[in-house]
Amino acid sequence: MATLHLVDHPLVQHKLTLMRRKDASTNIFRQLLHEISALMAYEVLRDMPMHDVEIETPLEGATGKVIDGKKLVFVSILRAGSGILDGMLTVVPGARVGHIGLYRDPKTLVAVEYYFKLPGELHERDVVVVDPMLATGHSAIAAVDRLKECGPKSIKFVCLLTCPEGIAAMQKAQDCALQGRQNCAPIEVPVKKK
Repeated sequence: MATLHLVDHPLVQHKLTLMRRKDASTNIFRQLLHEISALMAYEVLRDMPMHDVEIETPLEGATGKVIDGKKLVFVSILRAGSGILDGMLTVVPGARVGHIGLYRDPKTLVAVEYYFKLPGELHERDVVVVDPMLATGHSAIAAVDRLKECGPKSIKFVCLLTCPEGIAAMQKAQDCALQGRQNCAPIEVPVKKK
């Protein structure tokens, strides 16, 4: 079973509150979204695999640890996910990028795919899907289901805000267990392949 994790770090909560104020300008909103996304990248990548490398320091040789950013793919649900994507790429500039274009059919409310572009060899890559809002959950669920068809090593879904309906839909569709409070806050949803 996958888990749903609330990112409740004080800096994230502080910046989220400033961003949600009705008098926040477009520029301030974008800047804060960028900063929050970078902070959330630390949380979502906490369990990223690392490997040892030999380096030369100014004093002597040493063994250090690095991630393989090229094995990581950030997938933005167009267009709204682009703001989060930019912040995450600040932290891991070597990550690959993919895009899924979805819109909600106004009559059926079903997510309809209109664009899908991912890097190759997804079976060797960890995927982080980014979208600012998990509202009904339809777009997020469609994106995760579509990605599962490509067989990545792992899938995580990251959003800035959520609501009980979105969480319930994701839990039901992806077999997730909720950890933490069920309110509007940044969350991370690791989703294991079926």
